[in-house]
Amino acid sequence: MRGPWRLAFFGAALLATGCATQQQVLTQKQDGAVQTALQRGRFDLNCPSATATVLSSDYIQPVVQGPWGGIERAEYTVGVAGCNQRVTYVVLCQIGTDTCFAAHPQDRFQGQQ
Repeated sequence: MRGPWRLAFFGAALLATGCATQQQVLTQKQDGAVQTALQRGRFDLNCPSATATVLSSDYIQPVVQGPWGGIERAEYTVGVAGCNQRVTYVVLCQIGTDTCFAAHPQDRFQGQQ
């Protein structure tokens, strides 16, 4: 019986150390999100010296739960300022990848005014 208990203990310890908390994931993804927003902001503002600031962050759970899982995302609101202009982006980073997407929330309303 000594072997199975040792194996169970080792498995539990591995799970506990292998799974990052939501806050750890947000911290790990933040630099990529800031760089994504900064790259888009510098282009949109035509300002190579623009800087970025994280305004908020959130860990988004998958909409669909179940055996097939869903897409977990880290979401950041990032402000980019420079050349007497500023803009805000919502940046989504899919967990398990190194990619992020910066969306400008006002873009979807420009044609409806």
